Amino acid sequence: MKRLRHVLRWVGRAVVLVMAGAFLTVAGLQYARIIEKNLSMANRLAAAQSDVRELAVKRDENDARIRRLLDPEGAIPEIHDKLHLVRDGEAIIYLKKHDGGQ
Repeated sequence: MKRLRHVLRWVGRAVVLVMAGAFLTVAGLQYARIIEKNLSMANRLAAAQSDVRELAVKRDENDARIRRLLDPEGAIPEIHDKLHLVRDGEAIIYLKKHDGGQ
C-alpha cells in the first residue's frame, strides 16, 4: 500500500509537471505571436510616420510655391523660365554640365 501511494504521488507530480509545461508552452507561443505582431505594427507605424513627415514637408513646399505664384512678381520669373522669355535688360544663360573629359 505504501508503495502504491508512492507511485501515485510520483504519477500525480508528473501529471502536474506535464500540465504546467503544456500551459507554459501554449502561453509562450501566444506571447511570441503577440510580440511578433507588435513589432510588425511598430515598423508599419514608423513607416507611416515617416511618410507623414515627408508629405508635410512636400505640402509646405507646395504652399510656398502657391503663395509665390499667386503674387505676379513671384509668378513672372517662373513663367519666363518655362517659356524661355526674358525682360528688357535680362539674358538667359544656359549651362551645360561637363563630365570631366572622360
